[in-house]
Amino acid sequence: MRHSLLLPLLLLPALFVGGLLCGSQWIAPAEVWEAMMGTAGSDPLAHSIVCELRLPALLTALLAGSALGVAGLLMQTVFDNPLADPSILGVNAGAGLGAAVCLLLMGGALGGGVVGTGGLLTVSLGAFVGAAGVMVVLAICASVLRHHLMLLVAGVMISYAVGAVVTLLSFFASADGLRSYVVWGMGSYGSVGTDALPVFAALVAVGLLVSLCLGKPLNALLLGDAYAQNLGYRLRPLRMAILTLGGGLCAVCTALCGPIAFIGLAVPHVARLTLRTADHRLLLPATLLWGADISLACHLISLIGGAGMVLPLNAITALVGVPVALLIMRKGQRG
Repeated sequence: MRHSLLLPLLLLPALFVGGLLCGSQWIAPAEVWEAMMGTAGSDPLAHSIVCELRLPALLTALLAGSALGVAGLLMQTVFDNPLADPSILGVNAGAGLGAAVCLLLMGGALGGGVVGTGGLLTVSLGAFVGAAGVMVVLAICASVLRHHLMLLVAGVMISYAVGAVVTLLSFFASADGLRSYVVWGMGSYGSVGTDALPVFAALVAVGLLVSLCLGKPLNALLLGDAYAQNLGYRLRPLRMAILTLGGGLCAVCTALCGPIAFIGLAVPHVARLTLRTADHRLLLPATLLWGADISLACHLISLIGGAGMVLPLNAITALVGVPVALLIMRKGQRG
């Protein structure tokens, strides 16, 4: 089983190098290498494109894909639902509300209809505050609701309520503000620049490191509540801690990259199919690697528009995620 980790591990550098070479502006591999190494006499334009545009986008795709994939695995295990993903608790909806307040109420002033550099921090902060607000509401619900499946229903209801508020904001927004919000909602790994990347990487790295330490408690939850209690785990605090971790990873990614659909749903199942095991001590690192691979692959596909055109990332991730969801439902029906 451990050898199954080699495939996503080998795909990772290949996809990363492919991302450095692909783009609307052709740059020879030798020039890419010189730009990466900072060689004296290297083309300033090539250095700017590679180091300030392509490299941050690739690192963001790698980190966000890993984070969303692991968040999806955490939530699928906690809820014992193969179709659970990071958006199911309303975290994405909360982030969307925060971004909507910044973009729709300000009439697109953050970037002339498309979020510019000056407004990115404001939009990201608003999205994070919105996601955090939903997590606080969920924490309150968790203290009242006795069954974890009821918390799942509460998350879905919160998503509908938040979606209704965003619809009202959209109705009264200006054309520029609405366009800004639509562009943000398409998702993009290119929105995280070199200034925000270190903070984003640090937050995601901490979340992933903590997640990798949860193999045993996740395995205990997988075997049933009685088994987990016999091992000494307190179920409600454990579930809430895992959901907070998964929601936090999702919130950070959504705030900076926009809502990225289906990565959290599809990636854990890809890891299970390749490993053919339910042991989270192996599933967690496999999900991390496959999340990075699939995210990088979707980013590469989004660049095929050429001539400076980048296809909407959420359209690409949906084309990957929907077949996986249908396959899961078909297998469940057979079972």
